[in-house]
Amino acid sequence: MSAYFFVNVLEVLDSEKMEAYRRRVFDVVARYGGCYRVLAGPFEVVEGNWRPTFPVLIEFPSLETARRWYDSPEYAELKAMRLAATRGEAVFFAPYQPAGVAAAAVPAEA
Repeated sequence: MSAYFFVNVLEVLDSEKMEAYRRRVFDVVARYGGCYRVLAGPFEVVEGNWRPTFPVLIEFPSLETARRWYDSPEYAELKAMRLAATRGEAVFFAPYQPAGVAAAAVPAEA
């Protein structure tokens, strides 16, 4: 079941490092089956006060695959580069599937 890596880049501290990161990260994400679902872009806050600055959402085939990518030797240098070049927040999301409910029975959209 798919899982997601979400980053909200709050501030870019080193734009040259971030540009180098951007040039290389897409291939590494793809090697682990990752697919970018959100890369900044417009958003609409419908509840609360949260205001993402530069949101990035990457879908992976599973939480295990996402963790393998995040902890991989291929991503280690890039991760260090991103962490040095930005201030932000990151989380993994695993899907919720209620007990006894088939995945197909959970509506994709409300």
